[in-house]
Amino acid sequence: MRILIVTDAWYPQINGVVRTLTAMRDQLIAIGDEVHMLAPDGFKSVPCPTYPEIRLALAGPGDVAKVVVRFLPCAIHIATEGPLGMAARRFCLSRGLPFTTAFHTRFPEYVEARFRIPADWIYPGMRWFHGRSSVVMAPTPTVVENLQARGFKNVRLWGRGVDVDLFKPGPKAAVPGLDRNKGPVLLYVGRLAVEKNIEAFLELDHPGTKLVVGDGPMIDSLKRRYPDAVFVGAKHGPDLASYYNAADVFVFPSQTDTFGLVMLEALACGVPVAAYPVMGPQDVITDPAVGALDLDLGRAVARALTLDRDACVAFARARSWPAAAETFRSYLHEFDPARLAEAARESEAAPETAAPIAGGLHRDI
Repeated sequence: MRILIVTDAWYPQINGVVRTLTAMRDQLIAIGDEVHMLAPDGFKSVPCPTYPEIRLALAGPGDVAKVVVRFLPCAIHIATEGPLGMAARRFCLSRGLPFTTAFHTRFPEYVEARFRIPADWIYPGMRWFHGRSSVVMAPTPTVVENLQARGFKNVRLWGRGVDVDLFKPGPKAAVPGLDRNKGPVLLYVGRLAVEKNIEAFLELDHPGTKLVVGDGPMIDSLKRRYPDAVFVGAKHGPDLASYYNAADVFVFPSQTDTFGLVMLEALACGVPVAAYPVMGPQDVITDPAVGALDLDLGRAVARALTLDRDACVAFARARSWPAAAETFRSYLHEFDPARLAEAARESEAAPETAAPIAGGLHRDI
C-alpha cells in the first residue's frame, strides 16, 4: 500500500503522538508499504500560541492536493485535528475520498486546563471533525467508550506498543545533584505544562528525590518554586532510557492523557508506575503487579516501590508495535489512486515551489 499520514505533530517535537506515528511508519515500511508523512516540515509554519515549540503549518486544501497527487496514495490517514488535518479533511471531502482519523489527544480537556474554556464546548467541534471518518482510531477501551458516549461514530480500538529494544533494563544515567542517600528516585517524564498536572508530583511529601525529564512552558517557574527537584531537560533515545533506569518509581500525575506511552517505556525498563485511577493509567496499568493506582498519589508511590521490576519488564514486552501496526493497517480505507486523476490535472498548472514534499518518504528522520 501507499499510505499518506497527515499530522500536525512531528519532529522536532517529541511526544506520544510523534513516537506512535514514527513507530507506525517504521513498521509499515518494514512490511513493504510506502509511507509519506505530510507534516509541518513541508510548509512554512508559525509557532503555536503558548506552545512555541509546536509549529502550525500555513497550508490549505490546495497545498495538500499538490502533495497528494505527487505521492498518489491508496489510503489517507489524518492523525491530528490541526491546520494540516483540517486541510486534508477538506481536500478528501471535496474529492469524495475516504479517510481515517485518530483521537490521540484529549484536546478539549487541554483547552479547559489551560484557558478555562469548558471541554463540553469543544467536543462538538471534535465530533464534527471526525464525523466523516471511515474509522476513528482510539488508543484504549476507556477512550473508545468515552467517545461513543459523546456521540462519536465508527470508533475502533487501536492499541499502542513499546520499543523493547530501546527501553530495557540497562545503565543508569549519571545525574548531577542526585543523592541516592536521600531515598528512592521518583521520576517524571513528559511536557512541563499545566495539563500534565506535574505539580501534583512535585508537591508529594515522600522521602527521596524528584527527577524531572522534559521541557515545556512551565519549566522556569517550576524550577524556581521547587528547588529541591532535579530538572534535566528533554532526553531522547538511549539517553532517555538511562534516566528511566535511574529511577525507583515512575510517577504519572496526568489526568488528561488518552494513553501515556511513557508508562510503558518505564515498565519496559523495569520501573513500576504510580498514577491516578483515571483514563490512560487505568488502561495501561492493568496488572497490580506492575503499578499502583490511587486517588492519593503518595499512597500509589509507596505501593509501587514494593513491586517487582522483573514483572514490569515482562508486562511491557507483551505489548508490541508490530501488533499495533497490524491493527492500524486493517482500519485503513483503501481506494484506487486513479480517483486522484482529476486533482492531478488541476495541480499541473500549479507552481512547482508550492508544498514541497519534505524528506521524501521519511524513511529517515
